[in-house]
Amino acid sequence: MSASTPPRSDGPAADRPTSAFTFRPMAEPAPEAAEAARKLFAGPCDFLKGVVAMDGLPPPDRREVCFAGRSNVGKSSLLNALTGRRSLARTSNTPGRTQEINFFALGRPDAGGGYLVDLPGYGYAEAPKAKVDAWQGLIRAYLAGRVSLARVFVLIDGRHGIKPADEATMTDLDRAAVTFQVVLTKADKTRPADRDRLIATVGQGLARHPAAFPELVLTSSETGEGIAALRTVVAGVLTPGRG
Repeated sequence: MSASTPPRSDGPAADRPTSAFTFRPMAEPAPEAAEAARKLFAGPCDFLKGVVAMDGLPPPDRREVCFAGRSNVGKSSLLNALTGRRSLARTSNTPGRTQEINFFALGRPDAGGGYLVDLPGYGYAEAPKAKVDAWQGLIRAYLAGRVSLARVFVLIDGRHGIKPADEATMTDLDRAAVTFQVVLTKADKTRPADRDRLIATVGQGLARHPAAFPELVLTSSETGEGIAALRTVVAGVLTPGRG
C-alpha cells in the first residue's frame, strides 16, 4: 500500500467492534460535529463515474464509504437526503435500477474530502439473471478488495428487519474484515410501538457478526429523521477528527 493510500480499517484493533457489544441506536450528535458534517455535505458533491468492472475503479487516493442493501431498500433516496439534492442518485420503484457501482466525490480533496459509493442492490431485482450475477460478483470483489474502503453502511428496511440476503452480505464483510454499520431505513413507516422490538431483533442478529459496528442509525428519507446523525457518522469516517 502506497503512502498516499488511505488505511483500509477505520480504527485500530481495539476500536473494531466485536460481538461483545450491545447494539443500540445512535445518540444525537454533538451540535458542533453535526454542523461540521452539514457543511461538508452542503459543499461539492458530484457524480464521478459508474463502474462495471474492477479495473474501472477510481484510484484509491481518498477514504470512501459505501451504501449496500437489498434492492429497493432506499439507498438512492438516502443518498439524496444526505446531500440535500433531489437527483444526485437516481431513484426508482423498480428493484435493481442501480446496476453499477456509482462513485460520488464529496468535498474537496485538499480539504479531506472522500467518496460516497452507491452499490447495486442485492437480492431480488427485475433484471436478467446473468446480469444480476455479474453485478453481485462485482459487489463481492469490491467489498473484499478495496483498500480505501473505510466503512460499509448496510441499509435494512425497518419494516422487515434482517433478511437472508442481508445476512449473506454481512458474513462476506466479516470474512473481509471490513467494518459495517447498519442503517435502518423507512423509519417513518415503522410504528413507534414496534421500534424496540425491531432494534432488539436486529441487535441479536448483529451479535453474530464481528465486523458489525455497535451503533444503529434509524433514518427516514421522507421526514429527515436520523439524517443529521448519519451525516455526522459519515463525516467522521471520511475525515477523522472532524467535529
